[in-house]
Amino acid sequence: MGGEATSAGGGGFRARMDHYLYSGEKKHVLAGIAIFGVPWYFMTRGAKHQSHQDYMEKANKAREERLSSGQPSALKE
Repeated sequence: MGGEATSAGGGGFRARMDHYLYSGEKKHVLAGIAIFGVPWYFMTRGAKHQSHQDYMEKANKAREERLSSGQPSALKE
């Protein structure tokens, strides 16, 4: 009963999105790539991805410089 109404062209936003996501039509695939790919490209360009090891080395170096400067840190434990 409910499926008949959605397959006849009616239905809500969820039904329409399910159709676009799972249809596999070329125009829907290209639209999905544009919708998700373009923002991803702009967010990740110029970003240098570091390994955890690189991060730890940089943090240790900064900690050593701070401790060797002889000035008290702002946070006292």
